[in-house]
Parts: sequence; structure tokens; C-alpha cells
Amino acid sequence: MSDDQIKGDGAIRRQSLYGSSIENTYAGVLSFMRRNYTRNLDGVDVAVSGIPLDLSVTYRSGARQGPQAIRAASVQLAELKPYPWGFDPFDDLAVIDYGDCWFDAHNPLTIKPSIIEHARTILASGAKMLTFGGDHFVTYPLLIAHAENYGKPLALLHFDAHCDTWPDDEPDSLNHGTMFYKAVKEGLIDPAKSVQVGIRTWNDDFMGLNVLGAPWVHDNGVDATIAEIKKTIGDAPVYVTFDIDCLDPAFAPGTGTPVPGGLTTAQALKIIRNLGDLNIVGMDVVEVAPSYDQSEITAIAAAHIACDMLCLMRNKKVAGTL
Repeated sequence: MSDDQIKGDGAIRRQSLYGSSIENTYAGVLSFMRRNYTRNLDGVDVAVSGIPLDLSVTYRSGARQGPQAIRAASVQLAELKPYPWGFDPFDDLAVIDYGDCWFDAHNPLTIKPSIIEHARTILASGAKMLTFGGDHFVTYPLLIAHAENYGKPLALLHFDAHCDTWPDDEPDSLNHGTMFYKAVKEGLIDPAKSVQVGIRTWNDDFMGLNVLGAPWVHDNGVDATIAEIKKTIGDAPVYVTFDIDCLDPAFAPGTGTPVPGGLTTAQALKIIRNLGDLNIVGMDVVEVAPSYDQSEITAIAAAHIACDMLCLMRNKKVAGTL
């Protein structure tokens, strides 16, 4: 039976990295968008993986269940060609679901090294990473691995309600509000080429990062936001991190530290869909906590954001710029 004739459980039955299979949206193995579940990285363009960590949160826990919730919310996206793209990204882009990063939650000092090694293994193959949190701390070890692979400093494009640059000089701390303080201090990211979108919490020191706060986005519009992002980042290699609490709680209640006044899902999706000119080297979507969700709207938003990131990668591969 050819891959395009497979009906059900393509994630474990499909032979090729390309193409899609016929699935019932309400059944089957829940890989992200029904991609092959495998640790074989040969020929892979993008490896999707989860990091089910929520030991770093400062308010409500539960983001450890985020990767599975995002996978489950992606079933409809695997059924039809994504909107507004009008193509099956997997006809051209080889994407796998690598599964989840394993770490010993009862031995906290090993967590950061475990995530770094997880990322190093994937990046060494030449594949790019699309990672699901877990809380936002996971971006810090991911940045370490990406900066090793692509050269530092990287640019950072950060969607969030929080700037996450609060001071923290403890080398082994687990804190989802201090990662980018550490990243700036360690030279992993260049503040002058980095942009934070949707911020609406105060910090006395934003450490030189360019902040397009949620009020700025609402007042100036999405097109102006896209233009500012592109002007600031230019052609620098950029890591894109999307904390789902960038969205207003009306659109993403299922998160640990919700803040009113955020972006709408429509605003966020339009911004993401217009980032194809950027030199994106890594991506993540974090802080989905399904126990606080309503009708899965947060997980569905996260899955759509992740799908759009893959569509950007597909277009870059077709254009020869991946």
C-alpha cells in the first residue's frame, strides 16, 4: 500500500517523510499534524519535539501537559490544506515528530543539560527545531544549543506578555522569567537586533531589547508591527519564541500567567504569516497549560501558530533559502 492510500495512524505507518495520509480527526496516534513519529533524523528538514517542563513557573503550573495538548489540537490542521496557504507543507518539507525531551524532573540540576543535549542531537543532523513547551524556561537551554550551532549572538523575536529579563545571576536557577536576562548577559542574543512583541508587564530594565508592547501593537497596527520587526532584525539569524500568553486571556485562557490587554489570535497569526523574509533558525511555542483552557482554544491557537511556522519553513525550502 502506498503512503497516500494509508487510512489511519500515518504517524507510525507512513514510510516516507513527505506527504500526508487519510486520518479521522477524532482518532489515531497523536503526533503533531500526524507526522511520522521517529528519532531517525536522516533527510529531516524540521524536527518537532516537546519539553514537558513546568518546574520553573512563578504562578500556575500545568505547562508540562502543553506538548500533548498542542499535538491533540493539530488534528484538524492535518485534515485539510492550511489556510491561507493553500498547500500541503509536507509535500515539500520533511517534518517529523521526534517525541519529547526526556529529563529527570526529580534531579533539577540535570534538566538544563538534558535539554541542551536534546537540541544538540537534532541540530547536529542539520534539521531545524520546532519545540513545544513546557514553561518558557526551555527557551534558555534551546538558545544555548542554537547559538553553538549557528553562532552567537542570535537575534531574538519574542512574543509574550512578559519581558523575561528580570535579574537572575544564579547559574543553576530554574525560572521562567529570567531567561533573556541570562541570554543577554551570556552573549547568546543581540539586544539591538531583538524584538519583544505584546509585552504588558513592567520591568525597570528591559536590557536594550526593542519592545513593541501590546498597546503599541493595538495603536499602530499589525502592518507597522511587521515592518518594525523586519527593520530591526534584518538578515540576522533569529530564534522565534512564542509564549502563548502573548495572546489576551480571551483568546488563550489556558496558560499559567495570563495578563489582560494582549494580542488577538488574528493579530498574532498575521504577524507570524508575514515573517518569511527573516532568517529563522529555530522556533518554539510555550506555556500552554491545558488544565486552565476552555474548549481547547489555547491549544488550538498554539497549533495554528506552529503550523504557520512550518508553512514559513516550507516556503523557504521551495525558495532555496531554508
